[in-house]
Amino acid sequence: MDQPIYINVLGSGTSTGVPTIGCLCQVCTSTDPRDKRLRPSILVRYAGRGILIDTTPDFRTQALRAPIERVDAILYTHAHADHILGLDDVRPFNYRQRSEIPIYAMQDTLDSIRRVFNYAFEPEPGQTSIPKIKLHPIEDEPFELFGLTITPLPVMHGEAQILGFRFGAAAYITDQSDIPEATKEKLHGLDVLFLDALRHKPHPTHSTVERSLKWVEELKPRRTFFTHICHDLGHASTEATLPAGVKLAYDGLEIVVEAGL
Repeated sequence: MDQPIYINVLGSGTSTGVPTIGCLCQVCTSTDPRDKRLRPSILVRYAGRGILIDTTPDFRTQALRAPIERVDAILYTHAHADHILGLDDVRPFNYRQRSEIPIYAMQDTLDSIRRVFNYAFEPEPGQTSIPKIKLHPIEDEPFELFGLTITPLPVMHGEAQILGFRFGAAAYITDQSDIPEATKEKLHGLDVLFLDALRHKPHPTHSTVERSLKWVEELKPRRTFFTHICHDLGHASTEATLPAGVKLAYDGLEIVVEAGL
């Protein structure tokens, strides 16, 4: 890897987003733009290519706001609604790039995508346009995308196994409630680490701020960004309590991971 990696945070919120519909709490009514959180996703740009991690229900808004010029591949962490339901909105990239988009995920995630977007896999094309995608099952073995090594990172989301991803000196993990020891071994020497930190109160399928801080202490990345944040955490007030090197991600945050780190 001889080129920098650029990471754009498209969304940093939990499955309902922030503000939460119908809620008038202090965070949901905040005027701080960092408290406006779309569903969780990032764009990784490397060597002129764009690699998307998850397509949230907010993907169209995220793509226009970023703006995203290319989507050359999509990595999926898992098949929950807040991570896949924006897939249909890749169609404009199909038109502009004149090609299908490869997507990479565990087989059970691909099976769910095939079921939810069944019209995209019909043997005979219909009269309406469909997302043109090619499915690639992955497990935990590294693979190459455009000269960048992608390492899948199995983590637990409650009782379900899902994936995070390492690319160069950066790793993106969301929705984790536990990180197996075998995965921790792949998380040393990081410049940038993203971790789920939903709130302070325990949750059966997500990490808390406190638990994620323990992983940070153990793994010692140079920079950490917490994501998948709910409306319990105000950006400014929460970040003021975090140790050096740890911040809350926010929508629109841009990060550069230099080559060679």
